[in-house]
Parts: sequence; C-alpha cells; structure tokens
Amino acid sequence: MTNERKEELELLCSRFRNQLIDLLHSIQTGHPGGSLSCTELLTALYFEIMNVDPEHPDMEGRDRLVLSKGHAAPMLYLALAEKGFFPREELKNLRRIDSMLQGHPCVHKTPGVELSTGPLGLGLSAGLGMALSARIKGQDSYTYVIMGDGEIQEGCVWEAAMSASKFKADHLIGILDNNGVQLDGTLEEIMPMGDIRAKWEAFGWNVIPCDGHDVADICRAVKEAKAAAGADAGTDAGAVAGTDAGADAGTDAGTDAGAGTGADGRRLPGRPALILAATVKGKGISFMEGRNTWHGKAINDEEYARAKAELGGAR
Repeated sequence: MTNERKEELELLCSRFRNQLIDLLHSIQTGHPGGSLSCTELLTALYFEIMNVDPEHPDMEGRDRLVLSKGHAAPMLYLALAEKGFFPREELKNLRRIDSMLQGHPCVHKTPGVELSTGPLGLGLSAGLGMALSARIKGQDSYTYVIMGDGEIQEGCVWEAAMSASKFKADHLIGILDNNGVQLDGTLEEIMPMGDIRAKWEAFGWNVIPCDGHDVADICRAVKEAKAAAGADAGTDAGAVAGTDAGADAGTDAGTDAGAGTGADGRRLPGRPALILAATVKGKGISFMEGRNTWHGKAINDEEYARAKAELGGAR
C-alpha cells in the first residue's frame, strides 16, 4: 500500500468517526464504543480488500462480510452507504421502526448485509457455511467474519472453529476485534480468555496478529492469510468438498502439494485464518476509550461537543 493510499483510507476513517458521533447523537441511541473499535477494520475491508459490487449486491462469487458483533451496525452502515449500497440519506432513519437500518444488521432489509446478527456467537458458523458453499461452487471468494472478544466466550464459536479446521476452510478469515472490553466489564473481570492466540492455534487456525487501527497492517494481515491458503494441505486434502473422501482430491497428491495444488490441478485447502486485531473500544475519543459503559449509551450535548473537538470536527 502506498503512503498516499494509506492517507486516503485514514481520512475516510476520520470522516466515519465524525459521522458516527453525529448520527448517534442525533438519534440518541446506538453503540458508539464497539463501532469505533472496528472503524479501520471495516474501512480496509470494504475500500481496499473485498470484491463486492454495490450495483449487484447478490453477485455470484463476491466476497462476504459477516459482522458477528452486530452491535457495531452503525459503522457498518456508514461503510455500506459510502460504498454505494444505499443512499446516505437513509442513515438518518437508523433504528427507527420499519427502517431499512435496524439496530443490528438485518439481511432482509439492508443491501450489502450478508447475515442478520445480534445474538453473539452465531456469525462464525454461518460464515463457515458460506465459505464451504463457495468452495463447492468452485468460487475463489473469501468470507470474513468480524467477532468481538467477549463474543468468543460463546461455546458455539469454538464448535465452528473446530469444524472450520476439520474442513480446511482456508477461504474463511475470522477477524477478532480484540479490545479487551465487553458489555459488563473487561474480559479479565467477566471471563478471562487466557492466551487467545494459543487457543485458536490449538484449534488448527493460522493466527495472524495485527494493529487493528492501522489500515496498512490490516491489509498486510489479510494478504498473509490469503498467501497461506492451500499451503498447509497435506494428506487430509480430501476435505476439498467438506468430506473425508481422500480420493476426491487425491491423498497421494496431498503429500507433494507444497503449493496447495493436487495432481488433478485442483487447489488443495489449507487452514482457516484468524486475524487477531489489537483494538481500543471507543478509539479516538478519550472518555470512551476502554470503557464498557459506552457499549450502548446515548451521547448528550456536552459529550458530543467534547467528542467532536477531539475528532477534529467534520471532515
């Protein structure tokens, strides 16, 4: 990534943060903390990494994003509107009855949303299904799932992690918004997760740490995850279609498949990847940073003025 392009994306992130505070102050509801922690993640994905077409949101072979931490929907909507999935004017209807922009993402109402989310823990399982479906169709697309670190306390996340490893879903990229804070306190207070990287690696995932507030480092991590896709395929390569049938991809070919290709020319799958993104809840606004109280809280006039001053006003 060139310095010029990085500066463009950083300016876009700054604008998104200002727009978020404007929007949530105007409607007196929403989740500022979690939205601010994933600003760079969403910006990098939609404006540098993902293959999507706002004119054809259901395009076959597209990349897919599942915002499993659904409370960060306001920042997702800002990105989708900027990308052109729907008019920016719709943003003022956020969280209104019958609006296309619900408090949590709704696949039935909002163009560009791939899965209705809110109940934490369900996104990774659905994302795995999307990734395996794309594989069966012969598509070279990627599925990205953004999770909160409080969310990974849910048992269904680890069931999905096991399954993704077993089926060698190397076009599934999980992104952990690792800000250390959840609804009722810090992770250490509520449910310590220990060595998160070691846990995911023990489940067979390729874990790639990055700075979740550096768009260039996020892109580097995704590029690294993609480069590893298929490279770990060995004698278990029969998982190509989500089965154990070694003959499907050729178990003999698997042992020589350093480049991730079997004897018949088919790509052999490797491991799913987790991008462990170090982030700060409420990033950019000092009195919100690292505070669980800003998971869901209305912004009053005084707080709004302070936030805008720290963000540098409208950009």
